[in-house]
Amino acid sequence: MASIELKRRIRWADADAAGRLHYPRIFEYFEEGEIELLRSVGIEFLSGSQEVREYDFPRKHVDAVFHRMLPLDAPFVMRVTVGKLGNSSIRYDYQIFSDDECTQLALEGSMTVVCVKNGRPATLPETLREALS
Repeated sequence: MASIELKRRIRWADADAAGRLHYPRIFEYFEEGEIELLRSVGIEFLSGSQEVREYDFPRKHVDAVFHRMLPLDAPFVMRVTVGKLGNSSIRYDYQIFSDDECTQLALEGSMTVVCVKNGRPATLPETLREALS
């Protein structure tokens, strides 16, 4: 299954008054990881193939478990992996490490998206399935 690692820092806008990652902002990082993973396998939603642009991918489920604090400006590595390809859904798994060696797990989570066409669940486009496999 497809996977990617991104190096980032906790941004000013993503920190709370105590100077640490404000918990709901992690889901924005998750979405960035999703788009970068798709881009890395050649899928571009806005400029990509007509086949993929006909679909929407709303979120069905997201979760996150925090293991250690991530302070303002802290570097981190986010690993994004396709955890499961269903008939009409994709589960992305996330691990965020507070060190470059990826030994200190700070956070883990997942996001499941459902493939929708014309407002109804649909089978994943073959182009997308092949790219993520």
